[in-house]
Amino acid sequence: VQLQASGGGWVQPGNSLRLSCVFSADSTIDYVIGWFRQAPGKEREGVSCIEFGERTRNIADSVKGRFTISRDDTKNTVFLQMDNLAPEDTAVYYCAGALYMGGLDPEDYEYWGRGTLVTVSS
Repeated sequence: VQLQASGGGWVQPGNSLRLSCVFSADSTIDYVIGWFRQAPGKEREGVSCIEFGERTRNIADSVKGRFTISRDDTKNTVFLQMDNLAPEDTAVYYCAGALYMGGLDPEDYEYWGRGTLVTVSS
């Protein structure tokens, strides 16, 4: 399984970014894809995750109402739309894959892509 995250950058508070995660696997429909982030000096935390066909989505309370996850299985891509960004959202964002089941716990995920840096500052 391979995953590649992109779309990070620098934005001012209140603005938006959309992250993309392109993934490949022998059977992509079997994988839950999650987004995680890690700020300097902090542990990695779960942001959101989604099953094939968008059947189930989970989202962390810290970003609820501001971030939205979606999945285009025709393109093997998962998106994280991040609106109303705040400085505390600054982190390296990773996407990861879990076979069949996964939540917001990083321990659920076996496969990880390289992160993309999101910086929110004025």
